[in-house]
Amino acid sequence: MENCDRRAFLHRRTNRIGVNAEAAAAAAAEDRFPAWSVPETKELLAIRAALDRRFSEMKQNRMLWISVAGNMKAKGFNRNDEQCKCKWKNLVTRYKGCETMDPKARKQPFPFYDDLHTIFTARMQKNWWIEPKNRAKDSKRKATTERLSSEDMNEEEAKRGKRRREEDERSNLKEIMKGFVEREKEMERQWREAFRVREEERRLKEKEWRMKMEGLEREKMMTWIMWREKEDERREREEARALNTHAFISALLRSFT
Repeated sequence: MENCDRRAFLHRRTNRIGVNAEAAAAAAAEDRFPAWSVPETKELLAIRAALDRRFSEMKQNRMLWISVAGNMKAKGFNRNDEQCKCKWKNLVTRYKGCETMDPKARKQPFPFYDDLHTIFTARMQKNWWIEPKNRAKDSKRKATTERLSSEDMNEEEAKRGKRRREEDERSNLKEIMKGFVEREKEMERQWREAFRVREEERRLKEKEWRMKMEGLEREKMMTWIMWREKEDERREREEARALNTHAFISALLRSFT
């Protein structure tokens, strides 16, 4: 029995020493800021109690402390989020220290014990009521997750099939475009070949036409030369005939005289 009492005494003493160390550290941190009045502390506890559920749900609570500081400023107390957070930690540390003290004397050094006790009691009651609901929600969430996982698998299969169809369509489209480009190139090559053949035929025909025209010009020139020669011969014959006629007439007239 004595051993049990001794162990209990040592346990309480150790807890008291640890709590006092934490309280000293928190108090040292609080000394850096202006002292808190009782109404100011009461208002902080009321605002913190209203947001206790959100503090329990969120891991990163910097924005919540900024909201607490904003509510404090709205009530006329100029405190920032770090001051509010530090004061809360100090109060919680002192509350834990009171829990290890003698029940008859623990309320005397800490006037905000009842406020914090109300906050933590309400938190425990909420957790007690929420736990069965959470288990039901967890089972329902698990079934929903399994159903969604199967749906996700089916959806993933559908997405993979859709991607395969899209890839096949893109591949077919590439083949079609490739065939179209090749046909266009072949048509252009054939057109260029036909154009070259037609151009060659045109040059040959043009050359042939020029040769024919040159032949015609030569024939025309020869014909004209021959005509000139015949015309000159005819004129010479006429002149000779005229001279002969004139000489005959002259001789005939002389014979009569």
